[in-house]
Amino acid sequence: MHPRLSILDLAPIVEGGTAAQALHDSIALAQHAERLGYTRYWVAEHHNMDGVASSATAVLIGQIAAATSTIRVGSGGIMLPNHAPLTIAEQFGTLATLFPGRIDLGLGRAPGTDGPTMRALRRHLSTAHEDRFPEDVLELTAYLAPEQEGQVVRAIPGQGTEVPIWLLGSSLYGAQLAAYLGLPFAFASHFAPAMLMQALEMYREQYRPSARHPRPYAAVGLNVIVADTDAQAQRLFTSLQQRFLGMQRGQRGPLPRPVDQMADLWTAGEQLAVERMLSESIVGSPRTVREGLAATLERTGADEFIVACAVHDSAARRRSYELLSGVMAG
Repeated sequence: MHPRLSILDLAPIVEGGTAAQALHDSIALAQHAERLGYTRYWVAEHHNMDGVASSATAVLIGQIAAATSTIRVGSGGIMLPNHAPLTIAEQFGTLATLFPGRIDLGLGRAPGTDGPTMRALRRHLSTAHEDRFPEDVLELTAYLAPEQEGQVVRAIPGQGTEVPIWLLGSSLYGAQLAAYLGLPFAFASHFAPAMLMQALEMYREQYRPSARHPRPYAAVGLNVIVADTDAQAQRLFTSLQQRFLGMQRGQRGPLPRPVDQMADLWTAGEQLAVERMLSESIVGSPRTVREGLAATLERTGADEFIVACAVHDSAARRRSYELLSGVMAG
């Protein structure tokens, strides 16, 4: 079994950098990923975050798709509670019309932000908005399906494009819904690893075959950082560790510069919490990463790895994905 390899990008705004730089770096990385043979390049929707430039997700997807020619481009994901399903159908229908056969639509149930920002995005919604997620998914699917007789509201462009829909999740809810609807499933174990194995088991056991997806298909989110040596990779990893330490303390900001060691920055309790959240991370030399990926594949049976690499230096990030593609090819 040889899983597909894809990229998850949050267009990180780094300490000392700008949003413009982050967006240009993402486009350049996508072009690099295409040359290296990655399957897909997904960008994630987050809002009101100093360190993330991918808030206008569909706009960035369009720019990346225009700058590439073969790699699949999509959302990992669109946080559907923030949007009217018709709006997303029109956005992704437009993308699929411009770039046929290359657009994916991954959907998440979380708002991807804080309460005040969520209300600013969809002011008419109550806090019970998540209860409508299954209905919103079905509504969106209908807008992208071939037109039905008597259909009053249509997505133009969008109707009939049948953009592939994925469900994303960090809990058992998404796994159950993806299984029920017969959709591919991506688990966000790169930041919420606790229920990974339980979710995969539930998804596969409960899967109901659909016309487009007769078999379950599971992607596993991983943090992977590859450098020439274990020590170099571990140093690059400290940027992500600092970001998660900031989350523990309720602090946001750009992606920090790497440090030589973390011991002076966190308490024992904070270290434990960060390491728990980042437990699905494989960091090291090509040999170390090859062994880690083999073990993860054996444990999860993943059909695809979708890899996040939050590294402060854009050249080191590109190099990491280059080394990773060599690891997988080997």
